[in-house]
Amino acid sequence: MSSNRVRKAVFPVAGLGTRFLPATKASPKEMLSVVDKPLIQYAVEEAYEAGIRDMIFVTGRSKRAIEDHFDTAYELESELQVAGKTEMLELVRSIAPADMHCLFVRQPRSLGLGHAVLCAQPLVGDEPFAVLLADDLMVGNSGGPGVMAQMTAAFEKQGRSLLAVQEVPAEHTKRYGIVKGEAAGGPLLRVDEIVEKPAPEVAPSRMGVAGRYVLTPRIFDEIRRLPKGVGGEIQLTDAIAQLMQHEAVYAYQYSGKRYDCGSKEGFLEATVELALQHPQVGAAFRAYLQTIQA
Repeated sequence: MSSNRVRKAVFPVAGLGTRFLPATKASPKEMLSVVDKPLIQYAVEEAYEAGIRDMIFVTGRSKRAIEDHFDTAYELESELQVAGKTEMLELVRSIAPADMHCLFVRQPRSLGLGHAVLCAQPLVGDEPFAVLLADDLMVGNSGGPGVMAQMTAAFEKQGRSLLAVQEVPAEHTKRYGIVKGEAAGGPLLRVDEIVEKPAPEVAPSRMGVAGRYVLTPRIFDEIRRLPKGVGGEIQLTDAIAQLMQHEAVYAYQYSGKRYDCGSKEGFLEATVELALQHPQVGAAFRAYLQTIQA
């Protein structure tokens, strides 16, 4: 087995989802549905497509629905089987394939993305791993591999930490970690600088980090060394900046599209566009939209 093979994915899902209140008062934001699947399922399916089989969820209070979603629903499966609803039964079972392992660890306090990743260290161990933020619903180009599949393939060749990046409007740099780097062949940039949410006038570039990472295990040491920032939070961006002092870090310009489902506008965009592509409802939904555009 190649030491550069990525076998584990971390999903930080302990956030409160305040931008979607009241919908997220009692339900995890990661369980918000885009068409007919919750956000977290899109992210898990993306990791599974990339060959990852160990899914590590960093959860918090009121996140039980995520565990239940990926657990076996004996009563539901029994009812569907008795009713002869074979297609629905297979759909329910496909949520967690037999060769996929779901592991859960608690983040006891909300101390930032860096701290959430560190909580997963006992389950990750001393090997490279992926991080996927479910808020970012990401799809590959039609007929092509998903974003994480692209990144794990690149990591197997490169063996160094990768950050998914996209060019963002100048006025949006304050929403992202922003990187500056030199071309390193194909979609890769060797990162020289990374800054968390800079104002447009001081941003080193317009290359924004999206919610996908492949990281070497050294990142855990760098997170531990970080002092707490504003609000006591420990930022993953700061740890990556420290990691760059010891080993190369690359930005990966992925092929595909990202929907910012952490915002209501992005969530609605994803819902509309993925509904239009849906094999069951796409045609009827397109016809409906045409009636309200008239």
